[in-house]
Formats: sequence, C-alpha cells, structure tokens
Amino acid sequence: MIRINLLPHREAKRAARRQQFYALIGMVSVLAALIVFLVQTVIAGYISSQEAKNDFLKKEIAVLDKQLDQIKRLKEQTQALLVRKQIIESLQRDRAEAVRLLTEMTRQMPEGVYIRSLKQDGVKISLNGYAQSNARVSTLMRNIEASPWLEKPQLIEIKAVTVDKHPLNEFSMNLALKREPVQDGGKK
Repeated sequence: MIRINLLPHREAKRAARRQQFYALIGMVSVLAALIVFLVQTVIAGYISSQEAKNDFLKKEIAVLDKQLDQIKRLKEQTQALLVRKQIIESLQRDRAEAVRLLTEMTRQMPEGVYIRSLKQDGVKISLNGYAQSNARVSTLMRNIEASPWLEKPQLIEIKAVTVDKHPLNEFSMNLALKREPVQDGGKK
C-alpha cells in the first residue's frame, strides 16, 4: 500500500487559511478603524457646525440685548418727558389761576363782607373774614355756588366779635376752585 503523507499539504493549507484569516482580520480592522475615523470626522464636523451656529446666535443675542437696553432707556426717557410735559401743561393751565381766583372773589363778594385771609392749597381754598351779618355770609355762599370758577362752599365757623367797637361776625369757610379739564394735546 502506498502511503502518501498529506500532513505537509494540510499544514500548508492551514497556514494559508490562517494567513487569509489574519489578512481578513487586518482588513476588517483597517476598515473598522476607517469607519470609526469617518464617523468621528462627520460628528466633529456636525459639532463644529453647531458650535459656529451657537456662536452666531450668542453674538446676535448680545446685539439684541444692547438694542433692548437702548429701547428700555428710550422708554424711560419718553416717560420722563411725558411727566415733564404733564407738569408743563399743568403749570400752563394754572398760571393765571391766582389772578382768576382773586378776580372771581371780588366779583362774588357782597357788600359788608371783608376778607381777612385767603389761603390756597391746590384746588382747596380756606377763607377767613368778617361780615356785618349772617345773611351776608349766606349771600357769599350762594354767590360762590353760582360762580363758574368756585364751588362747594363749606362754612366752618361763624361767631360774633367786636372789632373797633363795631359788632361783626367772624367766619371761616372752605371752598374749592373749579379747574378746566385738560384736553388731549394740551390744548384748551
């Protein structure tokens, strides 16, 4: 019987398969490394792109914050100007008020009534004086009610006194000054 030794041939085949296996593992490893490198590169590209977008948004937000601050300052300035405008309109409206008050008081004052003091606090007026009789004080109150510039007379006190040997009635009263309503645009 002929004996053929196939051992070296089998060994050679195994070595060839082993080399193929190692070559295949090497190629798969290289391919896997290449895929990992490509994936990391793509992800890094996405990250850098997103960071660039984030930086752009941060810059735009900073610009908008500055604009918001400017708008806030402008609103504060506008509010301050509106307050000044209202004060000026109020002063403009009330500048002739004292003259009008004194003129109206002289028109409404009946004969026999004398004013000792007149004090104005805003629209409220305190009046102290002397009258020859209670009826003259009543006439003064009716005249004030009928006045276009004065209103709400309120008698505080009336008492009999003697001044320079003359019997008089000393009175105190409060009344209010009518103010014209402010129309839009500051025009009357």
